[in-house]
Amino acid sequence: MIEITLCDDLTALDAAAWDRLFDTDMPFCQHAFLAGLEQGGSVGEGSGWLPQHVLLFRNDTLVAAMPMYLKLHSYGEYLFDWAIADAYQHYNVAYYPKLLCAVPFTPAEGPRLGIAATEQPDQIFALLFNAIAQHQQQLACSNFQCLYPDLPLQHLMRESDMLERFDVQFQWHNNNYKTFSDFLTALPSRKRKQISKERRQVAAQHIVIQHHAGTELDAEFWRKFSQFYQATYQKRSGHNGYLTPETLQLWGQKMATSIVVFAAYLNEKLVAASLCFKSSDCLYGRYWGCLAEFDKLHFECCYYAGIDYCIANNLARFDAGAQGEHKLKRGFVPVVRHGFYHFNPSPLNNAIADYFQREQQALLQHYHLVK
Repeated sequence: MIEITLCDDLTALDAAAWDRLFDTDMPFCQHAFLAGLEQGGSVGEGSGWLPQHVLLFRNDTLVAAMPMYLKLHSYGEYLFDWAIADAYQHYNVAYYPKLLCAVPFTPAEGPRLGIAATEQPDQIFALLFNAIAQHQQQLACSNFQCLYPDLPLQHLMRESDMLERFDVQFQWHNNNYKTFSDFLTALPSRKRKQISKERRQVAAQHIVIQHHAGTELDAEFWRKFSQFYQATYQKRSGHNGYLTPETLQLWGQKMATSIVVFAAYLNEKLVAASLCFKSSDCLYGRYWGCLAEFDKLHFECCYYAGIDYCIANNLARFDAGAQGEHKLKRGFVPVVRHGFYHFNPSPLNNAIADYFQREQQALLQHYHLVK
């Protein structure tokens, strides 16, 4: 017997049962990461991210799961759809709510569908897609989106004729470097000189950079980092950011082995830090906060210290976060990422499909990438 249900409280679901389905050390699909967002109040009531996780049970055993949210806005997604929302508004068609399969505030490609090894992925996806489409109709959602899925799910979504959209991000790739100097040597002279100059500028301010494993971080660190994170968002965006101090504390407690922090000290006082997560082959740069502005310190904590760490620990990639064409000057390369969409019938559907096609070609041509 098959039963498909929606879960609005991941903390009520057995963590081991969820994690078995994903069977990966990629941190962002883990129960502890997603539940930390809910339990800490970063998503849920008042946030515009309402959990609607899709669960599939066979004979009362959880055999598939998909993280999903009912979205009341488009903030925190990074593959932004503001232009589509504006078009809907122009034609007096409601765009929100929408259904979103994604990891909140985390534009990193990875698993979005967990399936037990005993199940057939194409059959499971067909069942879930039909259930989501029905839910989409029941809640009068304009569309269902899946952002940054891994390759297997991309294939299933293309087979289901979902509209595909491209995004470009920038990653650092480890070409078997032994030292940071090896990496610099592989770069053109102009980039090599710029990176070396920026690192010297940080050192000239008598700032010391240290990396800390998550297991070394105590509650006091997370309190300070929360302050830095909120102050940085206030200066940039006029709000405290998406993550609550409670979520950060929970991650520190439950995900310590997946966390790496690059911390900056001046006169032995913590003044800035970059929070990263890691898997067995990739470092993920995620959140940054500082007490005051220091020349080029952001580049050191968020890029160069991470590259150093990847080389020292034989990690293949450094995913330093969304956007940021300036990363190209610092040894990162463009990579294509994907989003998939299923829209309810509307007068705008043909125009949206054409927009996605033109957007794909423009991105590929701009960055000289091959489809």
